[in-house]
Amino acid sequence: MDTSLREKSDFSPVRWPNHAYIGRFAPSPTGPLHFGSLITAVASYCEAKSQHGKWLVRIEDTDIPRIYPGSESHILRCLDTFAFEPDAPIIFQKDHLARYEAVIDQLKHCNLVYACQCTRKILGSNAIYAGTCRNLKLDFKHQAIRLKVTDQQICFEDALQGQQCSNLQQDLGDFVLKRRDGIINYQLAVVVDDHLQGVTHVVRGADLLDNTVRQIWLGHCLGYSQIQYMHLPLAMNAQGQKLSKQNLAQALDLSQAPQLLAQAVLALHQEPIEIDQPAIMLKQAVTQWDRSRIPQHQIHLSGIYQ
Repeated sequence: MDTSLREKSDFSPVRWPNHAYIGRFAPSPTGPLHFGSLITAVASYCEAKSQHGKWLVRIEDTDIPRIYPGSESHILRCLDTFAFEPDAPIIFQKDHLARYEAVIDQLKHCNLVYACQCTRKILGSNAIYAGTCRNLKLDFKHQAIRLKVTDQQICFEDALQGQQCSNLQQDLGDFVLKRRDGIINYQLAVVVDDHLQGVTHVVRGADLLDNTVRQIWLGHCLGYSQIQYMHLPLAMNAQGQKLSKQNLAQALDLSQAPQLLAQAVLALHQEPIEIDQPAIMLKQAVTQWDRSRIPQHQIHLSGIYQ
């Protein structure tokens, strides 16, 4: 691995003096926030604040064509209504596309990426990329850009899910950082921004668990510090479906914010909190927070979320 990239990078992360824990909530505006999003927000906020850390918010909107009209403003209204107060200005990724391009240029300089002309039709149903374009030395213009991976086991210890391991070459192959249409891939943007924001701990849903090794590998290639992860179990409705935008989960009803906040705390198997103003309820939730009570596998909402 060429470590010269560490010396060439001029991206310096935010330094948070006297804070060992910097967490974040990073929703994507591809639809309105739903109850599963609220569970993640509550868990990430309480985990950070219970450790006297900082809590940040980032809107992950690099996939501009998929932005759902009005969803960004809905996210901001939710944060305000539920009394979540970030400890730094909210970042919108689409305002910082140049920083991702700069990181890609650094990776090019160190021969860690290559241009790929493979279309979905060419790839078919293959789940593992075979490295078809790795040695073709194609021009980068109007092509996808893939990060090279190696044949090695990468492991990390998840705070809830335990040890997770993957060999990216065998399980996935070289993966895309920038699409042929110019859209910056989630994997690149999240790694760069976590680094620049000084994030030390990530709390998010288990549906993102299989992204983590990719992000650890990219962070390693860039010389970034290792992040600690906690992947929450998926929230399941009465029909056994996970709450998601794809399943058309109902948008949060802001007129019921105190009740929904109390239900989110119960869904995480925490001690009940009293119905009050959301700011007061969050303080109580932080005081009572106990990570060990969170279920490991699934959160069943039947009888909790109505």
